[in-house]
Amino acid sequence: MPNQMSESIIFLYKYLNNASPTGFEASGQKIWLDYVKPFADTHFTDQYGTAVCVINPDSKYKVVIEAHADEISWFVNYITPEGYIYVRRNGGSDHMIAPSMRVNIHTDEAIIPGVFGWPAIHVRKDGKEEAPTLDNIFIDVGARTKEEVEEMGVHVGCVVTFKDELQELNGKFYSGRALDNRIGGYMIAEVAKKIKQSGVKLPFALYVVNAVQEEIGLRGAEMIAARIKPNLAIITDVCHDTTAPMYNKNVSGDQVAGKGPVLTYGAAVHKKLLDLIIATANKKEIPFQRAAASRSTGTDTDAFAYSNEGVPSALVSLALKYMHTTVETASKDDIEQVIELIYQFLLDFDPEFDFRYVV
Repeated sequence: MPNQMSESIIFLYKYLNNASPTGFEASGQKIWLDYVKPFADTHFTDQYGTAVCVINPDSKYKVVIEAHADEISWFVNYITPEGYIYVRRNGGSDHMIAPSMRVNIHTDEAIIPGVFGWPAIHVRKDGKEEAPTLDNIFIDVGARTKEEVEEMGVHVGCVVTFKDELQELNGKFYSGRALDNRIGGYMIAEVAKKIKQSGVKLPFALYVVNAVQEEIGLRGAEMIAARIKPNLAIITDVCHDTTAPMYNKNVSGDQVAGKGPVLTYGAAVHKKLLDLIIATANKKEIPFQRAAASRSTGTDTDAFAYSNEGVPSALVSLALKYMHTTVETASKDDIEQVIELIYQFLLDFDPEFDFRYVV
C-alpha cells in the first residue's frame, strides 16, 4: 500500500482487499456504503444485498450508474475422511490457477486459513502430467480427519476465497484479485464524489448501484432494475486486455490497458446512448477504445437493457489483464478516465433526449 494515500485510495485498498464472494457480499457492501453515503441524499439495499445511493431522489427521471460487487470463489463440497476438502465453483473460478494458492474459508465464526495442495514435481510423471481439474484440486487446512475439519467450523457450503491483496506495478497499474468488478464499485463511487464536490445540481435522479450476484448470471442487476425502473443505465465492467501472450485478437478484439475506456457495440447497447457517450469523450478529449459484443455483452448491461419495458443502456469497460485470477491488472490512467467520462456525460445529459429509434 502506498505510504501517502488520499481518502479515495484508502477506500480503494480497503474495498478491494475485502472478500466479497457471490452471495456473500455484505461486508464489502458495508464498506462501499460507508464511503458513498456522504455523497448521496439517501440510500437503500434490497433483500439480497445490492446497495444503492441516490442523488436527487425526488426527480422523476432516473439514471443508473452501476457496477457489480461480487467476486468469484469456491464452495466446500466434500470433506474426505482424511481431512482434505474438495470444492465446487461459485462463479467462474479457475481451477488451473488453484494449486499452491492460499485461501480463506469463511465460517460463521471465523476465517480458517488453508492452501490448495498439489503433488511435488518429483513424483509427477515426465511428459504426461495430470492437469488441475475440479476432480483433483483440494484444500488442506492442516487437519488429519474430517472431524478435525468440522471442529474448525468448516462444513459443506462454506465459501472459500483466494488470499491475495492489491498492489501497484510500475506505478502505472493496480494488480490483485476481484478488480472484476469491485474496481467498478470504486469508479462509480468516485463519480458520486465528484458530483458532490462540484456542487452541480443534476436535472435527474442518479442511482449509484452496486449490484450483487453478477458472476452467476446478472441476478442482482435483474432484481434492482425491476425495483428502480430506470430511464437510462450506464454499466461499468471489465473486458480483456488482449495484448498479453496467448490471446487471440481475431476472436477477442484489440483492447489495451492504458489506452482509455472501452465502449462496446452490441444489441443490448443502445446506439443513441453510445453516441452521446462518444460525443462526450470527443468533446472532453478523453481517449477511448471500441469493442463488439455478439448476442449479449455478458454483463449487467443485458439485465438493465431488457428490464421493464426496455431501458437504454450502455457499457463502459476497463481493459483488464488476467481476468478471473488473483493478479487481475488494470491501468490507473484508465480508471481515472472511466470516472471522468461518466462524470462528464452526466453533466452533459439532457433528460428530454428522445431515445426512440423510430418516431
